[in-house]
Amino acid sequence: MKIALLQLLPTGTLEGQLEKGLEACRRAKAMGADIALFPEMWSCGYEIPEDVGRLRDLAVDADGAFVSAFGVLAAELEMAVAVTFLERFEPRPRNSAAVFDCHGVRRMLYAKVHTCDFGDEARLTPGEGFYTADLATPAGCVKVGAMICYDREFPESARILMLQGAELILVPNACPMEINRLSQLRGRAYENMTAIATANYPAPHPDCNGHSSMFDGVAYIPELPGSRDTCLLEAGEEEGIYLAELDMDLLRDYRRREVHGNAYRRPEKYGLLLCEEREEPFLRPDRRK
Repeated sequence: MKIALLQLLPTGTLEGQLEKGLEACRRAKAMGADIALFPEMWSCGYEIPEDVGRLRDLAVDADGAFVSAFGVLAAELEMAVAVTFLERFEPRPRNSAAVFDCHGVRRMLYAKVHTCDFGDEARLTPGEGFYTADLATPAGCVKVGAMICYDREFPESARILMLQGAELILVPNACPMEINRLSQLRGRAYENMTAIATANYPAPHPDCNGHSSMFDGVAYIPELPGSRDTCLLEAGEEEGIYLAELDMDLLRDYRRREVHGNAYRRPEKYGLLLCEEREEPFLRPDRRK
């Protein structure tokens, strides 16, 4: 299964984003992609104006022309597409992703749960939960989930997707992907035995540096005496379409026999994880429920 990571620079307009995004999908298909993944909030290039009126003007409907165009193209190309956008929503817009299968059917609409409430995303409405879906692609069906950027920094995000059966987690991103954030992705893939594909904006987009990546989570295979590198691809900083190839048979065999994921968990011991109380040093005045 080939996943195209669309590491693209924004154009500055919704019309430009649509045109460039559709063309990138066509190029990805020509490269052999089964799934195309956009960086975070592609419709506006991750722009979050301070003025709420302007913010609402930038938002698009989940069933509107911009998002629907990618569903139409997914069916035309027979390629799954995960497109991202600032979603029109009340009381404030959401940071969302729509995942279309290779028949153009929308299989998932996900809104970012862990909004960055310490920054501009305090002006957005957080999502309500994490979801998985069976996604038809030219290479077969795969159970996918999604988490967006800051979601990645909470192990619970990937964990709950694993518990829902996710084999592949799609991660639209808009931040500097340095050694520690890449290590987070490596860890999430390893501990859950899931593949994780991340698409980021390239440099010189503000506060971004490329390094889109693909980890398959397969740390051990019988023919190797030790562990293997789970990183299948790490892009550089430059704009481009980067194609990662995921061996689904290898991943599924690994998930059936290895010790991570849900094989030996003890959920009856984890009650404190559901406690909503906070104490120092983790009290933050801008934290929202």
